[in-house]
Amino acid sequence: MLVTRPDPEALLEQLDPEQREVATTLEVPVAVIAGAGTGKTRAITHRIAYAAAVGAYAPRATLAVTFTTRAAGELRTRLQTLGVDGVAARTIHSAALRQATYFWPRAYGHDLPPVADNSFAMVAEAVTRLRLPSDTAVVRDLVAEVGWAKVTNVVPESYATIARAANRAVAALEPEQVARVLTTYEEIKRDRGRIDFTDILLCCAALLSDHEHIAAEVRRTYRHLVVDEYQDVSPLQQGLLDLWRGNSRDLCVVGDPAQTIHTFAGASATHLLSLQQRIPGTQVIELVRDYRSTPQVVNWANALLNGTRERHVQLVAQQPDGPAPLLAEAVDEAAEAAAVAQWLTDCHAAGTPWHEMAVLFRINAQSPTVELALGEARIPYQVRGAERFFERPEVRQAVAAIRAAARTEGDIEGLPRVRATLSALGWTQEPPSGAGKVRERWESQNALVDAMADFAASRDQTTTLGEIVDEIQRRTEVDLAPIGSGVTVATLHSAKGLEWDAVALIGVHEGGLPFVLATTPEQLAEERRLLYVGITRARSLLRVSWSTGRTGGGARRRSRFLDGLEVSGPGGATPRRVPRQRKPAPLPLPTRCTVCGTSIVSAAERAMARHRDCPGTYDDALLATLKDWRRLQADFEGLPPYVIFSDATLTAIAEARPRTHADLLPIDGVGPTRANRYGSAVVSIVARSS
Repeated sequence: MLVTRPDPEALLEQLDPEQREVATTLEVPVAVIAGAGTGKTRAITHRIAYAAAVGAYAPRATLAVTFTTRAAGELRTRLQTLGVDGVAARTIHSAALRQATYFWPRAYGHDLPPVADNSFAMVAEAVTRLRLPSDTAVVRDLVAEVGWAKVTNVVPESYATIARAANRAVAALEPEQVARVLTTYEEIKRDRGRIDFTDILLCCAALLSDHEHIAAEVRRTYRHLVVDEYQDVSPLQQGLLDLWRGNSRDLCVVGDPAQTIHTFAGASATHLLSLQQRIPGTQVIELVRDYRSTPQVVNWANALLNGTRERHVQLVAQQPDGPAPLLAEAVDEAAEAAAVAQWLTDCHAAGTPWHEMAVLFRINAQSPTVELALGEARIPYQVRGAERFFERPEVRQAVAAIRAAARTEGDIEGLPRVRATLSALGWTQEPPSGAGKVRERWESQNALVDAMADFAASRDQTTTLGEIVDEIQRRTEVDLAPIGSGVTVATLHSAKGLEWDAVALIGVHEGGLPFVLATTPEQLAEERRLLYVGITRARSLLRVSWSTGRTGGGARRRSRFLDGLEVSGPGGATPRRVPRQRKPAPLPLPTRCTVCGTSIVSAAERAMARHRDCPGTYDDALLATLKDWRRLQADFEGLPPYVIFSDATLTAIAEARPRTHADLLPIDGVGPTRANRYGSAVVSIVARSS
């Protein structure tokens, strides 16, 4: 079968000079230092697509590794949009599990042991056997410490010495007690014939290091290795990546050392920053053009890290000017939360949608005060945690009920049945009052209802319950969580990789950020990076606040990290939307049909330059492909398809067959914003259809 490759020049057309260098530097190993908002995913997906287009990469021989299911799904979606199919875009655990499951019987004569659902129960059993404190918080901390020890290759026998040297503490336990928990936990696992999440990597690494013929087969299968979020690699993960690579120099890694915020879990930017020394001839490329944030936000991000020893790129803002970020002080946490609620209300009145706003903080314990203030102000919100959307208990329960209904009721109209099914589980059209678990449960259920309503609205025919079940399954596989309609409330750690128009950072005081337990220079540096991540989540509106007094008494001062950042006055100014760049005057739309020559009046027909009933000059297959792409893109962004492009605009694109970004601009319904956002994908689709 003849395979049509994307046009290389069309792929490069929408890249800036640094992104283009990433895409075209194929003959040597490449380390990309990508600042926040600089388009790293765009760069690496275009690199893979360009390499495939010029014959340097075989897509099915390419392994693109990242660290979250959502990021892997985004890589696959973008590559498909660029016309590249067959790339193994997976999390490192998913790739390792596939290989270990396949090769384990060949190497050891039996199947790989099953992976335990979670480690909590086995750690709790170990704690009980050792007669240690067994409350939930202690067990949760021990689960995290078990993971850290394994990904950093710390065995129980050496744990106590290393933990003391690293200043690690787990509740009130002595390091020797934690070491005994590690030993007992491994014994329990062996007794049950199970492995845990981290063992997936250990098992795969053992296979490749102990069986050279298996390692050689894996390297023949995947000859091109691309690693995203490389600043988050742990020693164990780096060891596995080295085994996958072997002696090959076909490697591209991407990361931002300034966003290394998971060292407590074993992540280290050292692997990224030392690649040039470890693999001589590696080319280092910096992405510095920030397409996300206004110059005012970017200046704050740069100022936060300038003068420190932190390795970071100096971001260069590409967006138009916006309002100055705000620094605000409050008397206590409740007053701080109330002021944030008022700021969000003002932002919304000025035109910012609720779902384009977020309140971020250092620890989960700060959430209830924020939720109470938002509830009292009648601001819709959603709490985002580290738990994946489709793994939340209430979501799993809802999905199971929907599937059960589909099995028993057949192909009835889907959306009404979904609403009825979730109503039986406690969902209501109006949110419950108050905060906490009840509100979180409703937010999850409502997000699922809204997502399926958007899916049904995007289709030209009635959506059946079976089709909704299929769509839920597809979203589950790529961890495509629905976007809620309210303000996001989240920790700084769980906000990484996300962005909003307006962001409020609260609790930026000594003991809050930096956190009270951060005492060493390394820990304080990570706390500063955490604030950097928070600042760079904002596109245009940014508010940073702290409280001088505790609700329960006591005094404190604002964070040392804020020294040197410009103060805009007590409480800040009234927020406003960032002024948009002046659009060029629109080209006059045709008033006569290009087919029959008579007058046309409606906007949709003028966009197509013909009557709906007059025969079009477009290729039906191209229009169908454009609609398929639009649906995938809309699903990924959590938007109705018409927000991407209307049917009339897609028809006009199919008729105009634009070859360049400039060709797109005159088409009604496109404009500079959509052209910049979707132009590369559309031009590639048109080029492939020729």
